[in-house]
Amino acid sequence: MTERHRPGLLARLRSRRSDQTPPDHSGREEQVEEGTDMTNVDVILKEAVQIDGAVAALLVDYQSGMALGQAGDATVMNLDVAAAGNTDVVRAKMRTMESLGLNDTIDDILITLGQAYHLINLPKDHPGLFIYLVLDKSKANLAMARHKLSSLSTQIEI
Repeated sequence: MTERHRPGLLARLRSRRSDQTPPDHSGREEQVEEGTDMTNVDVILKEAVQIDGAVAALLVDYQSGMALGQAGDATVMNLDVAAAGNTDVVRAKMRTMESLGLNDTIDDILITLGQAYHLINLPKDHPGLFIYLVLDKSKANLAMARHKLSSLSTQIEI
């Protein structure tokens, strides 16, 4: 299972946003002005945080550990640290699968905490990327969240 690097991915996403205002990292939900262009990634992440119980969503490049996009409440946790930390989780699982000789792919990875679910979805059509979704355990329907996130991951256009 070899990781493929996607050169220029971050640059392509940034160039699509170059005529937009910088993202609001205050933790408040971004208000989108009429007529503002949004990338497909922005739309997908905004839809992801509409899933019942969702707190935040990120699209992450696991080659670099950088978040390519984010939506939701950034006051709950440092989303850049979450992106980097969960990159380590994905890489470790991929190494383990390779060591075991498993010829398979990862659909998603679930981390269950006392008060939250952390769901990592690896889009089939975009190797090297994952969507990270944080859910409030008391408000989320895990099965429905996995289903919706899986569906959203097939809609990513980069």
